[in-house]
Amino acid sequence: MSKYRIALAGNPNTGKSTLFNSLTGLKQHTGNWTGKTVAKAEGTFEYHQQLYTIVDLPGTYSLYSNSADEEVARDYILFERPDVTVVVVDATAMERNLNLALQVMEMTENVVICVNLMDEAKKKGIVINEKKLAESLGVPVVTISARNKKGITNLLDAIEQVVRGQVNLNPYQVQYTKEIEASLKELEPQVASIVGNQFPLRWIALRVLDGDTSFLETIQQRQQQDISHTERRNSAYGKSVNS
Repeated sequence: MSKYRIALAGNPNTGKSTLFNSLTGLKQHTGNWTGKTVAKAEGTFEYHQQLYTIVDLPGTYSLYSNSADEEVARDYILFERPDVTVVVVDATAMERNLNLALQVMEMTENVVICVNLMDEAKKKGIVINEKKLAESLGVPVVTISARNKKGITNLLDAIEQVVRGQVNLNPYQVQYTKEIEASLKELEPQVASIVGNQFPLRWIALRVLDGDTSFLETIQQRQQQDISHTERRNSAYGKSVNS
């Protein structure tokens, strides 16, 4: 059985946790993120004989690390590299909610946009054209009503297509002013020389332009932790083999 990891991101009050509960049922547990007082919810579910672990990230309006919630969400997407990040948006407030979606798409291409609260949108006469929105954003878009459990199968199908590489992903990238784009082009090679090419260089360069230079130190510290963890594991494995 194949195993995949899903990150569930979104603004507060988008029905993200309702979707999480609908997918995982009783197969979930809660706690806190390591070193944080921020609550962590993680669960599992199966679909088409594939096992998914899904993490309900804290509800945030951005990924700029202005709060502990934003830092947790940012770090999970960046360092844990989930197979899919599902961004839940409110169908009645698309303009505000898509801001986070665009930020996520700067960090990873493995994104599914889940437009929730379609029942509320219908009451307000709001119509969402999934196909056109998907064409504009360059990633799958699915409309659902989590509390009514409508559209869930379509969402699971979209997730499955992404993890199996059955869909072309070309996430929309915000184009900034000529001056900013020139600065990004100059910064990206410098960022790569510091942190390597395994991270989204354009997104990190944007953070540097925003003045968040400490983020480079965070990445380097995380890389060093990973190296130390690998060395300890290899050392323990060597001892086990030799004994």
